Amino acid sequence: MKKLFVFALLACVFYGCCEAPATKSEEPKKVGIQLYSVLSSVVDNPEATIERLSKLGYNQVELVQWGGDPKVFGMSATEFKALCDKYGVEIISTHSGIQEEPENEAAVLERWRAAFASVKECGGRYFIVPGYGVDYTVEGLQQMCTYFNKIGKIAKEEYGLEFGYHNHSHEYTTLKDTDIVMWEYLVENTDPEYVCFELDVYWCHEGGKSPEAYLAKYPERIKLLHVKDEFVIGESGKINFEAIFNQFYANGMKDYVVEIETPQFLREKTNEDGTPYTQEQIVEETFLAAEKSAAYLNEAAFVK
Repeated sequence: MKKLFVFALLACVFYGCCEAPATKSEEPKKVGIQLYSVLSSVVDNPEATIERLSKLGYNQVELVQWGGDPKVFGMSATEFKALCDKYGVEIISTHSGIQEEPENEAAVLERWRAAFASVKECGGRYFIVPGYGVDYTVEGLQQMCTYFNKIGKIAKEEYGLEFGYHNHSHEYTTLKDTDIVMWEYLVENTDPEYVCFELDVYWCHEGGKSPEAYLAKYPERIKLLHVKDEFVIGESGKINFEAIFNQFYANGMKDYVVEIETPQFLREKTNEDGTPYTQEQIVEETFLAAEKSAAYLNEAAFVK
């Protein structure tokens, strides 16, 4: 009996030692999406939308809070964060903004603070203004820069948030009666301590500029990317995503979100009987594009 016990013990030790060490599973990539991409879906059913996006490979989101609304798709910040937490989705940013009203400054600043508090409560790190009404003159843009420096200081010092601006294609036109590119003026005349930029690579390209060149020129100012294409990320071949990501990482940055805007061909698409696509059909096509986009980014060796 004693010999049998010793033999069993030795066998256990031997085979245990010969087993291949367990390999540690790789952490999933951080892939974000701007919820504007599927806006009607998230408005109709926030939980079902977040659950579906999480299953498509998205584990980060950027919110939409029009006009500085502290609510998130009709929910409190705490409620929406809990919903995202349930499906392993992190809120990293929002798109929102409040126009300057010098004659009503105190009330406007309180609205900003309520919006900042909401994003902070969600666990977000960025507060991005997706557009701003401004006179396209040097004087008008300088007023915008001064205002953004002021609001960005409140965001940073009181709430620990990065305050930034998101471009469209028109920011790459020149200011009235000058050869000054609007977007470049914004970068060079805002305080880097209080204002950063979310570079929408598609709109930058459509504005006739090179996203990778701007990333190289302003390595510390662009802290967040909108990864966008004609529809599905990587399908058009127009955007050099590899060069963009390589430069972005070389700059020491890492945060990006996919945004999918409804292309004209989808708005005009019809069924076999000639009837136009319904909003529900358009949203389904968008979810499919989101799925393909997440797959592209997860499979791309240049995306970390």
